[in-house]
Amino acid sequence: MRMDIRYITPDYAVSPQIDPSDVASLKSAGFHAVICNRPDAEIPPSHHAAVIKELVEAEGMTFHELPVVHGSLTMDLVQAQADILKNANGPVFAYCASGNRCSIVWSLGQAGVLSTDEIIASTTKAGYQLDHLRGQLDAMANG
Repeated sequence: MRMDIRYITPDYAVSPQIDPSDVASLKSAGFHAVICNRPDAEIPPSHHAAVIKELVEAEGMTFHELPVVHGSLTMDLVQAQADILKNANGPVFAYCASGNRCSIVWSLGQAGVLSTDEIIASTTKAGYQLDHLRGQLDAMANG
């Protein structure tokens, strides 16, 4: 299986679940930080966050575990991910089951920073259709 890295912005990319053997390629691709948005309960122990974290840190990158459980995304998590992106020393890579949750978290964190049209266009270009968030993004930007 080959990684499916999709750039939302030049400094933020997402993908479906990565394999431990993919980590060195992330470093080669220029990423400085990795965010896991996938809960361990969804995957076998060989792919748990602790396994990926050890490999990421061995490559000199930082690792952040921010699992997004379906139906329970919090604004604290959105803000934590936005802060990681804002404070990163280079490109950030995030993964979940498909990349969709990583795209949603990014989108919500950009509300009021980028226009709703820019957010939707960026995720659509990467293959994630988030038009259903338009009302929420507009409300957050104006809130």
